[in-house]
Amino acid sequence: MKGSRAYRAKSVKRVDWESVVRGRGTEAANVGTDVSKREVRAVLRWADGRFERPWLVENPGEVLEFVGLLERLRAGRELTVAMEPTGTYGDALRQALTDAGMAVMRVSPKAAHDYAEVFDGVPSQHDGKDAAVVAELSAVGKSRPWGYEPPSGWEQELAYWVDWLDAQRVQGVMWQGRLEGLLARHWPEATQWLKLCSPTLWRTLAGYGGPAALAADPQALAQLAAWGGVHLEEEKIRGLIESAASSVGVRQGEIDLQRVRQYAEQVLAAHREVLRSARRLRKLAEGQEVLERQGEAVGVPTACVLWVHLGDPRQYHCAAAYRKAMGLNLAERSSGEYEGRLRITKRGSAQVRRWLYFAALRAVLAGPIKRWYLRKKAVDGDRAKRALVGVMRRLALALYYVGAAGETYDPWRLFPGASASLPRVVMV
Repeated sequence: MKGSRAYRAKSVKRVDWESVVRGRGTEAANVGTDVSKREVRAVLRWADGRFERPWLVENPGEVLEFVGLLERLRAGRELTVAMEPTGTYGDALRQALTDAGMAVMRVSPKAAHDYAEVFDGVPSQHDGKDAAVVAELSAVGKSRPWGYEPPSGWEQELAYWVDWLDAQRVQGVMWQGRLEGLLARHWPEATQWLKLCSPTLWRTLAGYGGPAALAADPQALAQLAAWGGVHLEEEKIRGLIESAASSVGVRQGEIDLQRVRQYAEQVLAAHREVLRSARRLRKLAEGQEVLERQGEAVGVPTACVLWVHLGDPRQYHCAAAYRKAMGLNLAERSSGEYEGRLRITKRGSAQVRRWLYFAALRAVLAGPIKRWYLRKKAVDGDRAKRALVGVMRRLALALYYVGAAGETYDPWRLFPGASASLPRVVMV
């Protein structure tokens, strides 16, 4: 495909399929697609390496018309349609192609990106060219089968609760952040006694709205004790009430009180939904061997997140491939005398990395992982993030062996040298 108009698209309604196949006999062909929210660009590549100009398909309005054209084109020849994973925008097309009996293939977006300059000598990427690159990669065998298979009822429910769990967790963090700003203004002493993530503090704010009402309530001590339960020390309760009476925070008006109450209620509502989602995921995981084994390492809800976004770990050929799917493999960008730092690629689902990060935070609280983490953090100048990423990367490998090979999770095996005195710590 050469020339300034090589990638100019023609509407699929104007494609004369008889002229397209004239003189081609039974020659095999590959169709590459580039799917966006509103349109699909498709490029036909013949077995001799020649390309037709891109076709423009409205998404989803002309999907069935496009599939009909491909069915006519397929008559008497081998035809393969290749796609990149594009979230949910391409699902309707993928289903329609599978329903029509088409051979649907998946091409890696990374492979398509890297091949762009090899394809025509120009590193630029745009819809028409991307579709041609996908067709080319499919033709040379750089793709794998990707027909649409509807998920089972169990998989659909699992995906629903995982999505709801993550959404409520994100919402809770957002409202919590807003509460933090309001407390800094109206009651800055509160977080010296109860952490911002304390449900007792949320209930206090939802019930009283601010320090003045709490300090004026003679039953405040009993009320906070009831909310906090046996795990909340009386010393903290008394300290919180005394801080309310002597707070130097900005005095609240009626709207300020309403705002604090409402934000705290939103945090509590999100927290309740997170707990409800986690309970349902644990129920769904019962009897699922992989989820139960991985759940022993990182918790069942996190194991469910991994399953929904990465699939069955037994389908990966090695632990490194499983970790790579999480976007936790290391990459370096260097040129000439410049030596770049190793960084994780962050490909794939951010949701997976977020929940694995939470699991790493829990893992470093005790045991051999805590010792390795503290030493690694000290080596890195007290930067915790790099050490936590190191824990995440080790956890990813452990989760593969636990889920795919049926091994028992043992935190001592993650960092076997953690018990040694002053080991040399390197980035994993």
